[in-house]
Amino acid sequence: MTAEITVAAADTTESDGKIRCPWSEGSQLYRDYHDNEWGKPLHGDDAMFERMCLEAFQSGLAWITILRKRPAFRTAFAGFAIERVAAFGDDDVARLLADPGIVRNRAKIEASIANARVAAALDIGLDELIWSFAPAARPRPRAIAEVPATTLESIALAKELKRRGFRFVGPTTAYALMQATGMVDDHLADCWV
Repeated sequence: MTAEITVAAADTTESDGKIRCPWSEGSQLYRDYHDNEWGKPLHGDDAMFERMCLEAFQSGLAWITILRKRPAFRTAFAGFAIERVAAFGDDDVARLLADPGIVRNRAKIEASIANARVAAALDIGLDELIWSFAPAARPRPRAIAEVPATTLESIALAKELKRRGFRFVGPTTAYALMQATGMVDDHLADCWV
């Protein structure tokens, strides 16, 4: 999970008796995301593009903000279909900047469109490119303090993405993407997932 969320020190037991990672407390959206998506292997170019965009939009914000706005993001960004977003023009940027359902940050909106164009022109699929940086499996962390914000692999992934022209995907965002898409398993050792 993004460093912004990983602040508690131990797992927690919810009313259903399941032990979860502590960042999933306090919100059904967080709990559902934790239980059903985060850390589970994700594949597909458009699916990977969505996660890349959402992680970039999250930068500087609480992840709950992105989860709440996710349905609106999907509508605004044509389901994150790479080819469709790559075709967005100035009118689309204006439309997105006027959409209160999403995070209206010009730099992040323009980066998402530019990233779609880069992804559409890749010599390999976005999914294959990102997964090529998956680290070797390691034991689950026992405490939040053991979860890194970056790794050598996320630094290398961010460097390669930047080299290819992607924007708003630094090492911390790249690591959050790795966590979100199951390239690494940072659920705590006692977590039921």
